[in-house]
Amino acid sequence: MAKIIHSMIRVLEEQRSITFYRTAFGLDVADRYPFDGFTLIYLRNPETDFELELTVNHDRDTPYALGEGYGHMAVVVQDLDGEHKRITSGGIAATPIKEFFRDGALMARFFFVTDPDGYKIEVLQKHGRFQ
Repeated sequence: MAKIIHSMIRVLEEQRSITFYRTAFGLDVADRYPFDGFTLIYLRNPETDFELELTVNHDRDTPYALGEGYGHMAVVVQDLDGEHKRITSGGIAATPIKEFFRDGALMARFFFVTDPDGYKIEVLQKHGRFQ
């Protein structure tokens, strides 16, 4: 069976993105590989071996158009209310916490943040299928 190991996004400013993902989700640089024309940065934290790969194209000076196909990435946390407070206290804008119900039962509690390049990240309360 295949094992998903990372997801890649293109970012405009390396340090700005590293700072955002460290502040918002505790992701740190695991590896950084500069090449002619681009740099690959792999971010992760001790919670998982899944990584976020940031690609910085050196000749790029305008923001990327995300298009209408991009949805979002998602992370799960133990204390959604506490994380919402921590993230917003750190100067990152977050949507209000929302709840989804299905057949009268709570399916999900979540909020969204947007990274400096416009990527949406859903922050979910650990519950049910979201573990």
